Amino acid sequence: MTTPKSIVSLMSPKPSPIDPDPFRILVVCIGNVCRSPVAERLLASRLPASKVVVSSAGVGAMVGYAMSRYASAELRSYGGDPTGFAARQLTPELIEDADLLLTATRDLRSQVLAEAPGALRRTFTILEFAALVEMSDGTTPDELVKWAGAHRSAAGAVEQDVPDPFRRGAEAHAAAAKAIDEAVQVIAKGLQC
Repeated sequence: MTTPKSIVSLMSPKPSPIDPDPFRILVVCIGNVCRSPVAERLLASRLPASKVVVSSAGVGAMVGYAMSRYASAELRSYGGDPTGFAARQLTPELIEDADLLLTATRDLRSQVLAEAPGALRRTFTILEFAALVEMSDGTTPDELVKWAGAHRSAAGAVEQDVPDPFRRGAEAHAAAAKAIDEAVQVIAKGLQC
């Protein structure tokens, strides 16, 4: 004897609850071909993809371009993968969707905030946020961002800018990638709460 479909559907286990939205990180630089893609890919490789989504954009993006060859080489040297990357322009929607915005410099942070003043408590330079993570007592990514937003002045003495290596050769890219990697290690560890 076969069981009617309506009874089978009642007997099937209930679907598991929908997982909460992942924590979203947006990394911003100018052209989105050097600093922000390196930070994006390094953060993404060190955080669980099921819980954290990392992306990047540029305020003057070279839309559709791959990472610069030097940035790609540096990313690979730190264990990241540049495959499939394409630069994209920063938009108000990207800012709105991000739970955490990390910029390469203070000037870029100011540009993001000029576009979206309401993002102040979740927008930091990558070096600033790494310093704040080391001081924080947050237990979840959301709490960590909230704590950092309330204690921003604690990182006032920290160098906050990753210099732009675009068109400055391998040495400048190596210095930028090193600074980014050191910051990403701290941030990834803090976001694993």
